[in-house]
Amino acid sequence: MKTKFLALYTILSAFIVNPIFSQDELYNTNSVREIRIYFQESNWDHILDSLHLNVGEDGRLLGNISIDGNMLNGVGVRYKGFSSWGVNQEKTPFNIDLEYTINNQNYKGYTKLKLGNVIEDPSFVREVLSYEMIRKYMPASLTGYANVYVNDTLIGLYTNVEAVDKNFLDKHFNSQNNSFFKGAPETLNYSTFEDNADLNYHGTDTAAYKPYYKLESDNSETSWLDLVRLINILNNDTINLDTILNVDRALWMHAINYTLVNLDSYIGYSQNYYLYMDDNGRFNPIPWDFNMSFGSFRETDGINASITLDDTKSLNPLSMIVYSHSTKRPLIVNLIQNSTYKRMYLAHMRTIINENLRNNLYYTRGQELQNMIDGNVQNDPNKFYGYQFFHSNLDTTAKLSSSHKIIGLKELINARIAYLDTFPGFQGAPVISDITEPDYPIQGNDTWITAKVSGGNEVLLGYRFKTNGIFKKIHMYDDGNHHDGNAGDGVFGTSFILSGTTVQYYIYAQNDSAGIFSPERAEYEFYNIQPKLRPGDIVFNEIMTQNSSFSNITDQDGEHDAWIEIFNTTGEKQNLKNLYLSDEDWNLTKWAFPDTSIDKNSFLIIWADNDNSQNGLHTNFSLPENNRKLFLSYGNNQLIDTVRYGVQEDDNTYGRYPNGYGPFVFMQPTFAKHNYVGTTPPVSDFLLYPNPATSSIYMDIPNPEDYHSYSIYNSIGQKIISGDFNFEASPLSSAKYKIDVSDLNKGIYIIKASTTYKSVFKKFVIK
Repeated sequence: MKTKFLALYTILSAFIVNPIFSQDELYNTNSVREIRIYFQESNWDHILDSLHLNVGEDGRLLGNISIDGNMLNGVGVRYKGFSSWGVNQEKTPFNIDLEYTINNQNYKGYTKLKLGNVIEDPSFVREVLSYEMIRKYMPASLTGYANVYVNDTLIGLYTNVEAVDKNFLDKHFNSQNNSFFKGAPETLNYSTFEDNADLNYHGTDTAAYKPYYKLESDNSETSWLDLVRLINILNNDTINLDTILNVDRALWMHAINYTLVNLDSYIGYSQNYYLYMDDNGRFNPIPWDFNMSFGSFRETDGINASITLDDTKSLNPLSMIVYSHSTKRPLIVNLIQNSTYKRMYLAHMRTIINENLRNNLYYTRGQELQNMIDGNVQNDPNKFYGYQFFHSNLDTTAKLSSSHKIIGLKELINARIAYLDTFPGFQGAPVISDITEPDYPIQGNDTWITAKVSGGNEVLLGYRFKTNGIFKKIHMYDDGNHHDGNAGDGVFGTSFILSGTTVQYYIYAQNDSAGIFSPERAEYEFYNIQPKLRPGDIVFNEIMTQNSSFSNITDQDGEHDAWIEIFNTTGEKQNLKNLYLSDEDWNLTKWAFPDTSIDKNSFLIIWADNDNSQNGLHTNFSLPENNRKLFLSYGNNQLIDTVRYGVQEDDNTYGRYPNGYGPFVFMQPTFAKHNYVGTTPPVSDFLLYPNPATSSIYMDIPNPEDYHSYSIYNSIGQKIISGDFNFEASPLSSAKYKIDVSDLNKGIYIIKASTTYKSVFKKFVIK
């Protein structure tokens, strides 16, 4: 049995500080940021209130901002929020746009700040705790704390929450230009539970949806049509729902909201979530706004008004299909009416409880956060509640008045666990164990997966061959015909034809009452198998045998040694364990790679210096200056790549151009970078069509690895569209890229396509 490798396609943040974030990161719960906002206007508060009330999200006040002493000028500031904003409040949440007047202005890569005023949370930990949990199961914002000053007057301690914007999409979906919406009604309907962003179908006219959803993407009419198509299928064609909706993400969002009693969400007034269409054409729910989680918000659960404290403790996660009501919540109802989706949903809730609540992890983490911010809370001049409630609300209800009570986190969670432990579907789940998978399966062949399942009568395998792809689900069988041993022995098996340079999979088992995943955080977490690499998947890309003292390229000890650069041509991260380097065809296993990986479409340097006692990748052989061959293989004549080099030139390298697949030529060293020849690397031209255009333009780019971003300018030189190229195809082949220009007026425009070394300009016309 192979030891399974658990993988995530995004960075997980658990209840401990992730060590990759240094102390100066914007979102780091080890310390409190200092944010100072400066306005010229002395009546800035009145102006911001007026803009928020009369203009909405488009109204911002120009100012400057200092983040931990780093000054950024020309930012745009507005108030944000519905229930957290008030005209007479001294402490109001902020939305700050760092790019308001200066393109690409950012702080450590972030271009927006979302600062919450911690209203309805005497404990100050609800939002940060919630997001730390959520990030285990789906993409969600990073969080931290910040002391916020305006014109050097302390306003108070705020939560600092990462914006769900294009930077967020790039990080979690490797794209940013697809249809993107926020469930954010223009006017929130408090009187009924209908007519907000509830995803109910209102016909084919896109205008019927615009009061309820905020468009966050650029390609407006196309995006609205995508949203209407989602809503139509969600309401009227649920058999095809998984073709346009990431159903598992929706189940996780509901599981989080019902477990943590986060009612200021899709559950309550149908708001505070995002929908992003990934490159597979499926919308992904992204949760937002947990400042009143853990039962703090009790306006409605989407069925009843004015939820009591006791109601939060026993909130039924199936209430939308159990109780008779007029509320329509198709994103919940039309999923959990499916018996398998219902069991998956309850399995996700059980995982959240077991991993965060039953073990008291949330409480320990809450204490850590409170100890860290204690002095800041005491010094907050505008906190909404007395300091005496700060620590106590982690345990017990804060009785602020006879009618205003905020339940304690521990009081809620203890009652919630006791209630859900007796809820049908939480107990009696199958047990999955003894998963077997092949070591380094061969692409194009059958790949068999088996598992021992106790107490389950239906077992599914979800698998895919591409990170961020769609998991295909197939049944596993206990019939003696699927590498599963004897029929009825509890071992289930199935197979698929392997197609790709990675296999990511999970197993789901259920019986008549409950279900379970393995790993339990699936589909966000999964098992990973690396197929055996084929020739050309990893290639020699550049070698330098004569690295003299005139070169500035040295190893970690400052030595001018020979080096070998290899390149991963695949679209997946690859582990190099079990591969070998050699300069002798009779001894292909001369130097074994340690357990190390090379990222997709990336470079790795190996020092060929016959000194493998050094740290890092140092071979046990050195490269002769001239006339030798290099081999990359599994041994046993299973070659992945080979190169022969002749007489070499001092301080030049011998590398492929174009990078990764072209012939070897002499060039200036491009250490761990794309190769080029000459002083200015040639950049392949691209074809732009149609020209004139109406709604879209296409770019045919022969060598897309040369290109990284584009901008479109109008006839007076104003930049009106910009973005990064995100090629679906391998960067080693030609690619076609589509840009939506449907919002542009008639006229002449210039497109600039930028490479690492220069820019290419073309003119086009919108007719």
